[in-house]
Amino acid sequence: MIRVPGKNGSLETKRSAGNVKMVTSSEDALQLARDNPGKTVVFVAVGFETTAPATAVAVKQAAKEGIDNFCILSNHKLVVPAMQALLSDEKNRIDAFLCPGHVSVIIGYGAFRGIVEQYCKPCVVAGFEPMQIIEGLAEICRQIIEGKPEAKTLYTAVVTEKGNQIAQSVISECFEPMDGYWRGLGKIPKSTLQLKEKFSKFDAFKRFGVTEKPENDTTGCRCGEVLCGLIDPPQCELFGSVCEPQTPVGPCMVSSEGACAAWFKYNRREKRSR
Repeated sequence: MIRVPGKNGSLETKRSAGNVKMVTSSEDALQLARDNPGKTVVFVAVGFETTAPATAVAVKQAAKEGIDNFCILSNHKLVVPAMQALLSDEKNRIDAFLCPGHVSVIIGYGAFRGIVEQYCKPCVVAGFEPMQIIEGLAEICRQIIEGKPEAKTLYTAVVTEKGNQIAQSVISECFEPMDGYWRGLGKIPKSTLQLKEKFSKFDAFKRFGVTEKPENDTTGCRCGEVLCGLIDPPQCELFGSVCEPQTPVGPCMVSSEGACAAWFKYNRREKRSR
């Protein structure tokens, strides 16, 4: 998250102008608040349902201990509303979903049944090893050929139908879904988690009067089209020139899991081998 560029730069480029620290968990951020009672610690809470439970636990602990100098800027997102948004636009070329393993540990593969029933698209959860991914793609192909889409997990070691209900419970105790903006995709209904009223004093949006103001991307970045399957990364005019892993313009190039970053890495390797 620290490297994701915004209109006025990234948190990484703003380190010298403010007190920006990297932490590996919400508990680390909470400990910073304990150790610095004279300062307000704002934890930038990002991620999908995978990381939301840990943020919720930190908020509950802050409330229990009365740590009032701690708050969160919640940008936790929900996967299924985003999938629905992608499929609701007929121009998007999506045949199926290879569903995320870590998210599915929390929400369960059963959460994707609505996608299958409404849009007739296979939803298959796979693990992270090469053979697991290949098996997941093979299962998707089988479902498409047979014309029998279903929600299924091949990551049976950790993903169940109903998921982790304790984690789901702590999320629903602290958060509620609201409409939210996604870079490259626009506003998606009920896709972002905000703190419930009883925890509102830990909400950085409310504490500092922060509001989201979407603006047109003037950089020329086409990450949204990449995410929707409308173009391949090299079709973006910035790819491989202005936008590279060390100087990313869009989020698809920032993360090693991003389509642009993967295309940049492996397509260049393929050209070198030739």
